[in-house]
Amino acid sequence: MLNSVINVVIAGLGGQGVIKASDVLADAAFRAGFDVKKSEIHGMSQRGGSVSSDVRFGKGVLSPMVPVGEADFLVALDVTQVEPNRHQLREGGVVASPMREVVRLHASSGTTGKPIVVAYTQDDINVWSSVMMRSFAACGLHAGDIIQNAYGYGLFTGGLGAHYGAEALGATVIPISGGNTDRQIMVMKDFGVTAICCTPSYFIHLIERATEMGVEMKKLPLRAGVFGAEPWTEGMRKHIEANSSVKAFDIYGLSEIIGPGVGIECRHQAGLHIFEDHFLVEIVDPETDNPMPDGSEGELVLTTLSKNAMPIIRYRTHDITAIVPEPCTCGRTIRRIRRIGRRSDDMFIIRGVNVFPSQIETALLAVEGTLPHYQIVLTRAKGLDNMEVRVEVTPEVFSDKISSLEALQKKLSQAIERVINIRADVRLVEPRTIPRSEGKAKRVSDQRKM
Repeated sequence: MLNSVINVVIAGLGGQGVIKASDVLADAAFRAGFDVKKSEIHGMSQRGGSVSSDVRFGKGVLSPMVPVGEADFLVALDVTQVEPNRHQLREGGVVASPMREVVRLHASSGTTGKPIVVAYTQDDINVWSSVMMRSFAACGLHAGDIIQNAYGYGLFTGGLGAHYGAEALGATVIPISGGNTDRQIMVMKDFGVTAICCTPSYFIHLIERATEMGVEMKKLPLRAGVFGAEPWTEGMRKHIEANSSVKAFDIYGLSEIIGPGVGIECRHQAGLHIFEDHFLVEIVDPETDNPMPDGSEGELVLTTLSKNAMPIIRYRTHDITAIVPEPCTCGRTIRRIRRIGRRSDDMFIIRGVNVFPSQIETALLAVEGTLPHYQIVLTRAKGLDNMEVRVEVTPEVFSDKISSLEALQKKLSQAIERVINIRADVRLVEPRTIPRSEGKAKRVSDQRKM
């Protein structure tokens, strides 16, 4: 029998779903031998508005009402009901395990908004190490490999997630973390590194800097790159593989679910295998929330199947992808998703058109003479929105004739227009003009809000 009362707030749109959910929970608690009190529906249930119900169970429950700020759990039946009801949770209320069982806290690394704190029990850490070990194995890595881990350590999940997975594999780990580019290249060369983990944009920066230092990346024993933490395109993969000795693998994960290790490409690079023994994958239409059939593009929704501290049910990732229904040539039976090149929330609207940075990148990299470093600058003048795409070009092109640069500029502008159906101003800049990122690259500078 519980020694205290557990407080649950169930929130949704319209009354029927909330009533059913509260009835099911109250009945289960009663059958388990607890004292149970359940409130009536609060809100505009007749008009499909926001409604909620309180369920309290434990020992000696007297009132059905959950005091504000004392809810242990918030069950949101609609994603729109999370934020309006978050204030009802007590501090630490999102953690399903007792805090004495929580062995680690991490936080999301989002480029905007407040980071989301996530908790892990020891079993959660063990699962995380296991899926990361399997991820590295899918990339062809094994005991004896030397893995340079250039993901950031600390609250960001990338560093420690990759670290423990590599150790579980039996590989030698170099916990160099992010930054200090010259030292990264020195360690890569002196230690005979065979694999590296970092963001794809930072690895491109490493390639450039190595060239300046006189280090030939193609002659290093480096053979695999495990890249994630930001969307990237096939054009970036081709650039990386053409200018180094690595085979570039895409890894997927997010802090709210577990961190890196939710999915990974195998040697065939034909989609990311999702570890379905730990994560249930769905695809929904981001506009209607309706389930999408295999092969159809939509928003990725994930449910954790083995998380203890912070189990997640049907989490909207905002990542746009599709389930690949065909079996993979590698022989794995777990399903795959297509590589994620965009998110539903990194979209910007200009002149009434929805645009994703990955669309701009695809257009730019299809034109010879450009480098995979660009920035999209949005401005507003006299009530009209303008978009300027600043893109670096190779040293040979930048030192060419003015007429050649103008021709390239026109070619890039036309390539972008073909993809997004609106015209953009293109500004060619010399190499190393656009700021480099040691973490997630920030591609869009929206100055319309300033």
